[in-house]
Amino acid sequence: MERAAEVSESFAQSADRDQVNDYDSFAEAYSVENEDSLVNAYYARPAMLALAGDVAGRRILDAGCGSGPLSAALRDRGAVVTGVDASAGMLALARRRLGDDADMHVVDLSDRLPFNDGAFDDVVASLVLHYLEDWGPTLAELRRVLRPGGRLIASVEHPFSAFTIQESRPDYFATTSYIVDWTFNGQSFPMKFWRRPLHAMTDAFTTAGFRLSIIGEPQPDPAARELFPDDFHDFSTNTCFLFFVVEVPPVATGSDD
Repeated sequence: MERAAEVSESFAQSADRDQVNDYDSFAEAYSVENEDSLVNAYYARPAMLALAGDVAGRRILDAGCGSGPLSAALRDRGAVVTGVDASAGMLALARRRLGDDADMHVVDLSDRLPFNDGAFDDVVASLVLHYLEDWGPTLAELRRVLRPGGRLIASVEHPFSAFTIQESRPDYFATTSYIVDWTFNGQSFPMKFWRRPLHAMTDAFTTAGFRLSIIGEPQPDPAARELFPDDFHDFSTNTCFLFFVVEVPPVATGSDD
């Protein structure tokens, strides 16, 4: 699920709050922010689409699809897209965007996915894995539903960025949580994220049976320079998100020897 940009954020140490990550409570406002913001429309989505490349005819699972902007972009490029998200409110907006016949499912990515083994050529997971404390079960499921040779294309909060924004620096090598307050229409909504070091991310992918292909730190779309002159420099010179392409190894072929 992508992240809204023009929101007021305050950072706190790991804490328990009621109703964290309750996307249903601000789905409409979030979707509006997400639509044409610098961080989403000119950074996260273009980077995901560039990594995906030519998707015509490919079966793609959008894991954490939100209101569906990435799903729509992939479909426009010829992909056959299925979306899942834990928020029924966000999926309602996705169906409004994509049509009532869109293949959308309310699914928590911590649970088993309602798809057959090898059902997809690709999975995209845009800014969603950092909501999970334990990547293991989710990555195992994503690998299960990918065919041999299939790809998982994922983006997360950059571990260094998430480390430096906290007032009281945590142990970089530990997996720690932090709370971000997103504000829409004057109301604050606590969002809980999990930060882990880079090696923990790569270890999680390989433990799940993926093969690392790309680790990327792309730049925003140059078109954003004139549209967002006040913010473009910061986003183009500082870490924000980290992008991965990992692959399911193809089935080994037999030898004639």
